[in-house]
Amino acid sequence: MAIFNMFFLDDPVIIFIPILNSSNASFPESSAQTLWYIQNNYFYLPYFIYSCILGLISCSVFLRINYELKMVIMLIALVGYNVILLHTHGSTLDDYSKFLYARAPMKRPGILKDLKTMGSVSLFIFFVTLLVLGRQNEYYCRLDFLWKNKFKKEREEIETMENLNRVLLENVLPAHVAEHFLARNLKNEDLYHQSYDCVCVMFASIPDFKEFYTESDVNKEGLECLRLLNEIIADFDDLLSKPKFSGVEKIKTIGSTYMAATGLSATPSQEHSQEPERQYMHIGTMVEFAFALVAKLDVINKHSFNDFKLRIGINHGPVIAGVIGAQKPQYDIWGNTVNVASRMDSTGVLDKIQVTEETNNVLQTLGYMCTCRGIINVKGKGELKTYFVHTEMTRSLSQGNVAS
Repeated sequence: MAIFNMFFLDDPVIIFIPILNSSNASFPESSAQTLWYIQNNYFYLPYFIYSCILGLISCSVFLRINYELKMVIMLIALVGYNVILLHTHGSTLDDYSKFLYARAPMKRPGILKDLKTMGSVSLFIFFVTLLVLGRQNEYYCRLDFLWKNKFKKEREEIETMENLNRVLLENVLPAHVAEHFLARNLKNEDLYHQSYDCVCVMFASIPDFKEFYTESDVNKEGLECLRLLNEIIADFDDLLSKPKFSGVEKIKTIGSTYMAATGLSATPSQEHSQEPERQYMHIGTMVEFAFALVAKLDVINKHSFNDFKLRIGINHGPVIAGVIGAQKPQYDIWGNTVNVASRMDSTGVLDKIQVTEETNNVLQTLGYMCTCRGIINVKGKGELKTYFVHTEMTRSLSQGNVAS
């Protein structure tokens, strides 16, 4: 705006100033010449040029627009400034230059130090400089945007991979064990293990599947048999997603045998702090899960026209849980409780749930009815008194839950 104030300057006033004679120090009136004297406000003419430069700088710095559009605006401003300096008010700047060197005409500089010429040259130099700086600034802004965009995409990919790793790890390991491995970087020699005082272990096998499995051209060398087994195991796994079976952990499958356990989610300190009845609630959950497996297999039999029967063994007691391997972790449980539960399955009866005497005592306190089978010889354990859990009353209830 300062440059346009030049249009409102007062008209110049004529005065007489003697010119210094190089050969004589006096100022004779006969050698006096007429000059135009510029009023005091004309001394601010250089600052009008500085204001033009500030205008170009402001346009370059504060306008957040496209580089080409910014260049056009600055070019229009430069042309307008030069029209004012060189054409409309060129005579005013010439008068100011004459006044500056009125007392020493012999020392008057050349055109390169003329206010009008150098003002126009300065504006052009600043225009080119600001264009270069603006182009460089836009280049770095674009580069910074690309780097930020790339960093954002990489961060999203990392988060996606972390979530995928978490899901995969939680499918292989229990949730609390997966959190342990995701919380810190483990070395190959690190070993995760945890002792539990009361864990219920179940083995559910399909003995008929060994006879069912054959390799022939009809079933594609046994592929169709494995496909059916996969469907059975997958349906068993679907039961784990139900809220009432959230405490059941699938350990592994061994052929057609399904191994699961309850009581692995609580820490040992929590186990001791619980009341006796609540401490054994997970054993009842395991029995209900066994009922659901039997009912689910009955539904599969109806759809596949088969007659598979489950043979289930359950036992509870202390175990040690741990993870073997770091790159390919395998979660498992060990202890005498696991061995006895496996023996309850191998010595059991089709379509029956066999439990030990200790487990029977707990189930009766939870309201389940059991029938004494008697004393049987268990390999490696000698003679044990076992019981069968009544399934008649709960079978229909479990089938209703599975169908729903």
